[in-house]
Amino acid sequence: MSELRELLQRLSPNMRHALIGELQGLNGQTPTDLAATNETALLTALRSAVSGSGHQRRRVVVTGLGAVTPVGNTSAETWEALLAGKSGVTRVTQFDVTPYSSQVGGEVKNFDPTLRIPRKEARRMARCSQLSVVAAYDAVEDSGLDVEGLDKSRVGVIMGTGLGGMDQYNNMITESVRSGENRVKSRPLEAINGLPNMPAFHISQTFGAQGPLNTIVTACAAGTQAIGTATEEIRRGSADVMFAGGVEGLIVDLFYASFEAMRAVTKNNDEPSKASRPFDAKRDGFVIGEGAGVFVLESLEHALGRGARIYAEVLGWGQSADAYHIAAPDPKAIGAALAMHAALADAEISPDAIEYINAHAAGTPLGDAHETKAIKDVFGPRAYQIPISSTKSMIGHLFGGAGAVEAMACVRTVYTDNIHPTINLDFPDPECDLDYVPHVARKAEVNAALSNSFGLGGQNATLIVGKFRE
Repeated sequence: MSELRELLQRLSPNMRHALIGELQGLNGQTPTDLAATNETALLTALRSAVSGSGHQRRRVVVTGLGAVTPVGNTSAETWEALLAGKSGVTRVTQFDVTPYSSQVGGEVKNFDPTLRIPRKEARRMARCSQLSVVAAYDAVEDSGLDVEGLDKSRVGVIMGTGLGGMDQYNNMITESVRSGENRVKSRPLEAINGLPNMPAFHISQTFGAQGPLNTIVTACAAGTQAIGTATEEIRRGSADVMFAGGVEGLIVDLFYASFEAMRAVTKNNDEPSKASRPFDAKRDGFVIGEGAGVFVLESLEHALGRGARIYAEVLGWGQSADAYHIAAPDPKAIGAALAMHAALADAEISPDAIEYINAHAAGTPLGDAHETKAIKDVFGPRAYQIPISSTKSMIGHLFGGAGAVEAMACVRTVYTDNIHPTINLDFPDPECDLDYVPHVARKAEVNAALSNSFGLGGQNATLIVGKFRE
């Protein structure tokens, strides 16, 4: 013990304070600004954490929502459009789609990153980083958070993405080919700006967040897993505030060519607004989309301490693997069901508590039927009584950003008791026979909502949010 005391005495006061905070977090306590940062205080915190006495998981709440999507450049605009059943799918304008079988996409409209980001800095960013920072600004303003007044070491960032700034590499190659160069030419930092972790970096740099910093790269499940992982950082006491969400900005020819080769994207080019048709018998593939969703998550104590408006509480989340195929879903839907079961267990609620499901539902023939089966397996006969809707019917598939925007829809549903519709559901599919809230929004009390995200590589994630109750 004397050797331990001697070691602790060598620590600076700042190091002692940080260690006490970490130990209190492990024990489920709220880290406090303690005047006593001596070795005795450290030993007390250490004993408490090791013994686990009084351990209680910290509650995590949503206080801010930010988004940039094909139907709105803020979270509020996006939600209004979703409730109205407005499609953001149009013919692609960012590059020449004429040679491709799929020529539609969920593009963000009228996006000017320089309204938020200095022009020189924005020019150096990949599109996914621009979208992320703008969405983060929206989330901060929505939360009323005084970022400058926070302990920045207690503020973190976790973002999800499928491919990050692959548009940087796409442009490097295509520009070199067009110019007749016999080598790929790159601008300074262009390769670095294309890395998947750059959206999280740019948010942390913009707001000075010095806490946990991470990037989740799990294809279509990334946004949901990022929110879940950020929740864990707050639960275990390593942060009080977390920016969390997902992004993708890949309306580029390389992306279109890849999924065309897989025969995974829609060929319904004549009526772009009707191209995304989740659960419909005439669905023929997904619509590629772009956008970002960013949450401000806080520990309950932190949110109450500043008098924040609380949208909802993150009740639980879960993840699983299909362990089946690189792209095709497991026809038995075991992995998808496991993710939902894991989220319910983490939330410590029964399936009967779920009153709304935001489905992954990308509009692929196999995927939508697979998810329908998984929901039936988890919820039994009650599956027919749960309203389900697909955000992708209006905005397309945002890949790494999809889960975050769909979780945002769940939070808004819980907060307002409004459920957005699934549009383009004109021809019922006998295999998809649940209540998908077709065509028009619905008013219904929703105390707990579940959001599914199922990614390429069989990576599944589920998030559950609920009404905040003290």
